[in-house]
Amino acid sequence: MSSSELEIQQKFSDNQQEQVPNAEINAIKHDSAPEGGQQDFAAAEQYKNKGNDLLKTKEFSKAIDMYSKAIELYPNSAIYYANRALAHLRQESFGLALQDGVSAVKTDPSYLKGYYRRAAAHMSLGKFKQALSDFEYVAKCRPNDKDAKLKFTECSKIVKMRAFERAIAVDKPEKTLSEMYSDMENITIEDDYKGPQLEDDKVTLQFMKDLMEHYKAQKRLHRKFAYKILRNIDEYMREQPSLVDINVPDDEKFTICGDIHGQFYDLMNIFDINGLPSEKNPYLFNGDFVDRGSFSVECIFTLFGFKLLYPNHFFLSRGNHESINMNQMYGFTGEVTAKYNNTMANIFTQVFNWLPLCHCINQKILVMHGGLFSSDNVTLDNIRRIERNCQPPEEGLMCELLWSDPQQWMGRGPSKRGVGIQFGPDVTEAFCNLNKLDYIIRSHEVKDMGYEVAHNGQCITVFSAPNYCDTMGNMGAFITITGNNLKPNYRSFEAVPHPDVKPMAYANSLMNWLA
Repeated sequence: MSSSELEIQQKFSDNQQEQVPNAEINAIKHDSAPEGGQQDFAAAEQYKNKGNDLLKTKEFSKAIDMYSKAIELYPNSAIYYANRALAHLRQESFGLALQDGVSAVKTDPSYLKGYYRRAAAHMSLGKFKQALSDFEYVAKCRPNDKDAKLKFTECSKIVKMRAFERAIAVDKPEKTLSEMYSDMENITIEDDYKGPQLEDDKVTLQFMKDLMEHYKAQKRLHRKFAYKILRNIDEYMREQPSLVDINVPDDEKFTICGDIHGQFYDLMNIFDINGLPSEKNPYLFNGDFVDRGSFSVECIFTLFGFKLLYPNHFFLSRGNHESINMNQMYGFTGEVTAKYNNTMANIFTQVFNWLPLCHCINQKILVMHGGLFSSDNVTLDNIRRIERNCQPPEEGLMCELLWSDPQQWMGRGPSKRGVGIQFGPDVTEAFCNLNKLDYIIRSHEVKDMGYEVAHNGQCITVFSAPNYCDTMGNMGAFITITGNNLKPNYRSFEAVPHPDVKPMAYANSLMNWLA
């Protein structure tokens, strides 16, 4: 590889984020055709070029297919692995992206973009030390490259911050928010504040209506009322089990929604289509309320407000993005800090730890964010006994409830995300039979129509963030059932306009480059 080719490869920076996709795809060195394999190499290059075009148009699955065909014909090109890794990153298949990053580095240790891909996958999985070693290597290879130095410096800051947080952490009796932040009880409300106010510290229907209109106008809830909502949610959620049982009476409708991811105006559209939550119109939102979308604060206070207003008719499950690693990288922590302060961001971390992990409807439908388990014979009682007041672990029942995905083939396999597992139709059938369930509902994955029915109807995915991250072009969906007819009914819907604040606007600066 010539020095000029290296210069071309590395000339993208955080100041050129709008051009990153094209730069990453087009700034590619050209391999020499292998002796005796010119036809295979030429065909592989054609597949690679098709993959690059598909990557530009955000057709990631098709791009992955093209890169895979190129690799089959000519497996000695680091470029093919690195480009496929980028497509996997766009699909949030971080485990597969990591595999391709490793393959790119192994195939050509001089191809620095392979180290970037591996680092991106490691960071997406919360493995910052591993990412740092790759950024450090690139910075040493390119000592005059300001972009490489910046990425190393930013990742180093994250690693040091995590080390500091661990160093000052001490074991202490669990305290409520009102005990930990008593000074926030007496925050003064400024005379010029004209927004919604709690009545005797209680959420009312009028407050919720005013709050949603306030948010639509891009105004903020006063920090005193924001804190009181979090305090009240914290007190309520501490008393809830890890698995919540829901009884839907005969002939009454119940709605299940999937990921929202900070897309507040699409959340409002759900309520426009399906009606506001009420005792006669109950809802369950199945995790990943925040991150990526830049109106996560508005989403979470709306959802928490309705939970306080209708505690027995509005339900919230924890997703994998209700965690400190995800929030610090994908925007929620930055957004809360920008709209309130760092203390409020820390409060959210505690509140999220108490969110229930799943819900069982009429003893027949289990709803969790991710999926099923690496172990056989897991019962609902096993789930009820999970101690959930913690950050999600990297393995075990809680991890798999938040991270796992279904697969088409039988058995179990490693997760494409690098966390949790993949489980087949036989696993779902055995789990449902053991626990006398009709089917499971989960979220966690973008689907073209906002939902997908798999595993002979026993595994249903629902995803409620249309045109995810303003790029995916998918529809959102929600599911409705009635108490005496548990057959799912699907309603897909398109994205609605939102103010000109891009997704990931509050994300970690390094993550913005990676994403």
